[in-house]
Amino acid sequence: MSGRAPGQGRLSPAASPRVLVSGPIIPPGNVPAARDNARLAPAADPVQWAYVPGGDLPAGEWHRAQTVSGLWWSDTVLSAGHLPITGLPLAEATVLAAALGGRIPTSAEWEWMASAGRRRFPWGEHEPTPAHANLRDLGPGHPVHVRQLPAGRTPQGLWGVAGNVWEWTLAPGRRDGIALLRGGSYNSLPQYVSCAHANDVLPTLVSPGIGIRIVRDTRPPSASDRMEGCL
Repeated sequence: MSGRAPGQGRLSPAASPRVLVSGPIIPPGNVPAARDNARLAPAADPVQWAYVPGGDLPAGEWHRAQTVSGLWWSDTVLSAGHLPITGLPLAEATVLAAALGGRIPTSAEWEWMASAGRRRFPWGEHEPTPAHANLRDLGPGHPVHVRQLPAGRTPQGLWGVAGNVWEWTLAPGRRDGIALLRGGSYNSLPQYVSCAHANDVLPTLVSPGIGIRIVRDTRPPSASDRMEGCL
């Protein structure tokens, strides 16, 4: 990625593979293979969905101009005990997403969800404060409850889009197999949580600072009419 300050934009991989579920660390030998990651689904908190209407996303550093469809999003990153589920490489995150009824979003879909093509930050134009996002020097230095900071919500009610943990996204236009992380983490500085910022990483990266937000193309069977501010 361009303009990344050393040690600030990219989280280093964990020293050994691990999956963080509601705090405890599963030792490396117990990390499930991708085909078995549906077993994590019962440990996950129930997914609550929020609808984000579609629209025209201007071209950015990571994508061409395109029309993004209206989609149903998990209103937080996937969690267990209200803490983010982290430590999964992209392939395993994809399996867990499917087990919970969704998929990993593309980077362009994520940027539209976060910005509607115009907001600098998910909540608007104001710089982050401790009330908006869990970031370096603005939080406790570790992931927090996924619904802890209401001032940082998007207009459609999505929580924690900036800070707390990075979010896996796909980069379908790239031929080098690189994935893109979005949103920043508890270890990020404010400039890394703008809606336009992305971090290019290998999809095999494992980190306690990378989480998973999922999306659906169709209305989830259990969804209530949570189209807050959309109609």
